[in-house]
Amino acid sequence: MRSFHRFCVEEGLLRSDPSEELGAPRVPQGIPKALTEAEVEALLDAVPGDGPRPRRDRAILELLYAGGLRISELVGLDLGDVDLYDGLVRVLGKGNKERVAPLGRTAREAVGDYLTTGRPELAGRLRAGTARSATTPALFLNARGGRLTRQGAWLIVRAAGDRAGLQGRLFPHVLRHSCATHMLDRGADIRVVQELLGHASLSTTQVYTKVSPERLRAVYDAAHPRARAGKRGPWREGRQ
Repeated sequence: MRSFHRFCVEEGLLRSDPSEELGAPRVPQGIPKALTEAEVEALLDAVPGDGPRPRRDRAILELLYAGGLRISELVGLDLGDVDLYDGLVRVLGKGNKERVAPLGRTAREAVGDYLTTGRPELAGRLRAGTARSATTPALFLNARGGRLTRQGAWLIVRAAGDRAGLQGRLFPHVLRHSCATHMLDRGADIRVVQELLGHASLSTTQVYTKVSPERLRAVYDAAHPRARAGKRGPWREGRQ
């Protein structure tokens, strides 16, 4: 309506804009849609095979979930950004802000397996396909040996989701959201999660503290002494 009235004023159809001081409606901020821990496990186990690409794909999924990385941050990683000995990865986030994220055991094993067995073969394809020797510092390589793109990484995540039966449940930030949600559910300090995700403001991280209706119901049923006590009412029997 505001755009329409502004257009009418610009075209000379109205002398003044009656909607000039009309405020826009506030859209409530939704809860990030995270996967359950069981769904994440199914997703991480949904890459079969022992070739260089399956090893790479498993490392990508593990790293996205372990470090709460954005896909753009993941594909921007270089070999020197990963320290498997100490279990750390250096991430360049929004606004070129650098942060260090820890890696758990399974992520370290997956990345180490890829670096030992998968990446050398992919890197060899780049050298074989060029007239002169060529190398790239990129951590994750595509099938031709070049740096994996953001779109390529997202296709890998989506393909694994399809195999895990999560069609329609995946989007680029799904593992990032799941990492933050699961850590907070297990008692992590919100400022630690803020540092892990690289949020400039704590208010951005606080969205993960919002409780979904399903979780509210489950916690209420488990904790409230009268949640399941008493006789079944008529509404339980399907009567009005």
